[in-house]
Amino acid sequence: MKKPVVALALASVAALALAGCSTSASGEGDDGTITVVASTNVYGDIAAQIGGDRVEVESIITSASQDPHSYEASARDRLTVQKADLVIENGGGYDAFIDSLLQDAKDPHTVTAVEYSHDFPGNEGHDEAEHDHAEDSATDAPAEDHDHDHAEGEDGHEGHNHIEGFNEHVWFDPHTMIHVVEAIADELSELDPDGAEEFATNADALVADLEGFETDLETIKADSAGTNVFITEPLPGYLAAAAGLTDVTPEGFAESVEEGADVAPAVLLESLKVIESGQVAALLTNAQTGGAETQRVEAAAKDAGVPVVAFTELLEDGSSYSEWMSDAIQSLAAAVQQ
Repeated sequence: MKKPVVALALASVAALALAGCSTSASGEGDDGTITVVASTNVYGDIAAQIGGDRVEVESIITSASQDPHSYEASARDRLTVQKADLVIENGGGYDAFIDSLLQDAKDPHTVTAVEYSHDFPGNEGHDEAEHDHAEDSATDAPAEDHDHDHAEGEDGHEGHNHIEGFNEHVWFDPHTMIHVVEAIADELSELDPDGAEEFATNADALVADLEGFETDLETIKADSAGTNVFITEPLPGYLAAAAGLTDVTPEGFAESVEEGADVAPAVLLESLKVIESGQVAALLTNAQTGGAETQRVEAAAKDAGVPVVAFTELLEDGSSYSEWMSDAIQSLAAAVQQ
């Protein structure tokens, strides 16, 4: 969270934001670029790779010390979103602050990543027979055919509250992210038709990376299907599932960690027994969350000689989304195939 600033400083920031993010009636900035706002630097990097020099991207969450689940938007964030041509959010309750900011925005184009997941409740819009990665690009699908609607609740964007049983960390699901990349390219093409070919080319490069990650995960699955892993928090769940790994975490442990609640003593005791049993190949953790209970199972894993693989929710400085994903998958493979 950002600390409050004095009124004079806030006024200065507001003036700068208004001056720097002004847009023309065409939906582009004064210099011809599209203004994109992303909830985290994961989506910001993807947008920058697709848009190239034709976009200006600002990511609201860029530091591991900022938790998107509990982030409280600032006045500057509100001004930034109000001036955006395209807003990219994760959705599913992960970055709910964006939904609040969108209520005051002037109807920008939006991409909500979770809505492209086949696991998203009620999602019936991504039939594989109708969605060929090689053919569904910004140039092959007319921008006017793209559906901008959200899977909203009765109160519009408030429908993106956390969904029980749904893993919202979809940026670790390469299949979902292929759809997201295509959707971002479509939205940019509608905003800037002259850049459609460039957006499609850049999107195709990212899709190729993502399809490569799907192949990498299939390779792990071929070698290690059924291997037991302990997952302290849902973050790496999509990677583990795609790799064919078996999650043996006692029910209630990961859910409690994700919600920032205490793990029940009986669940913690059972978890330690699972780790110490010698039947777990790796412990998968979220480097940005956890508490005393997570530290205890990590210590137990180290004592038992079980490798601990830590995943992060945000990109590190200087890392691209593709590099970050590749590192995550390689780390997973090294842990379960040793």
